[in-house]
Amino acid sequence: MTLPRKRIAAWPALALGLWLALAAGPARAGLFDDDEARKAIVDLRNRVTALENQNKAQADAAAASAEQLSALRRSVLDLSNQLEDLRSQLATLRGDKEQLARDLSDLQRKQQDTTQAFDDRLRKLEPTKVSVDGRDFTVSPDEKRAYDDAIAAIRGGDFDKSASLLTAFQAAYPASGYADSVRFWLGNALYGKRDYKGAIAAFRAYVAAAPDSPHAPDALLAMANSQAEMKDTKAARRTLAELLKTYPQSDAARAAKERLGSLR
Repeated sequence: MTLPRKRIAAWPALALGLWLALAAGPARAGLFDDDEARKAIVDLRNRVTALENQNKAQADAAAASAEQLSALRRSVLDLSNQLEDLRSQLATLRGDKEQLARDLSDLQRKQQDTTQAFDDRLRKLEPTKVSVDGRDFTVSPDEKRAYDDAIAAIRGGDFDKSASLLTAFQAAYPASGYADSVRFWLGNALYGKRDYKGAIAAFRAYVAAAPDSPHAPDALLAMANSQAEMKDTKAARRTLAELLKTYPQSDAARAAKERLGSLR
């Protein structure tokens, strides 16, 4: 059983008072002889000493427990601070991770945009395969665009524009796979704008360059019509005769027979 500290501290005074009472006078000395008195005093002192030692041990144990508790509290506080630091670091790492993810996403998007732009530029430079009048060949994107623009103009009835575009095309792409077709359509554009002399030259150049073309009979017929418009009937009849001789089975040959009948 643990005694209160005030009670334990009072034991030395109590023992001293008892000793003095025993030694006070002859009236009390009669109750004990000398040996018994000494034994009682020694026993009392031993008890007091034991109680003092027990009290000291308990005080030391309490002090040690207090120190241990204080150390434990410091350890808990230190761990709490470390945990807070770890949480802060984790939050920073999460923020860094999110920023890295955003940066990576931006980089991937920029790379895709750059790749797309490069592909678009490359596509503009890559040759394109086309087929005209049964012939397959490759042309550059700019070349194809120039040809398509000229053909679109003549189909839209803008013969002046078409003639200008086709003439510019011949200067820019003299060896183009479109060359024969350009000659044929240039003849038609010139005929449409009533430049019959220019049309005759264009059709003649076309027939000379592409006699096996499916449009060659039509070119001869158009050339004869141009000559007739210029009142050169002899030249027109010679051209129609050439058409009948060279392409007798063509639709243009049947039209040439009718045209010959009307030329006088």
